[in-house]
Amino acid sequence: MAKMTARLTGDFDYWLNKIENGIVNGSVSASLEEADDNRTGDTRCSIRVFERYSFMGGNRVSLTVVLFGRDGDIHLTAIAAGGSQAMFFKVNTFGEEAFLDCLREILN
Repeated sequence: MAKMTARLTGDFDYWLNKIENGIVNGSVSASLEEADDNRTGDTRCSIRVFERYSFMGGNRVSLTVVLFGRDGDIHLTAIAAGGSQAMFFKVNTFGEEAFLDCLREILN
């Protein structure tokens, strides 16, 4: 499993759309598997689960992205999982790190 966090500022919908479009359009095998959006007053939380094929790892990798924000202050947490073929422990995490790298590029 690989994880990253970031602090974003600005429009919540801008960042959510930028991340969704960037990930889905950034890989021929990437797809949005599930989404959930919640709002309480001015506070929002959006969860997106993406999946793609990892050519390096020879398997599928998932990326869960959570945006939590209010008044232009947004916290992002992203966790990638599934990038190993071993039964008892992880042999490689190439696919997980590559998926997070894709997100890092979108954010920059």
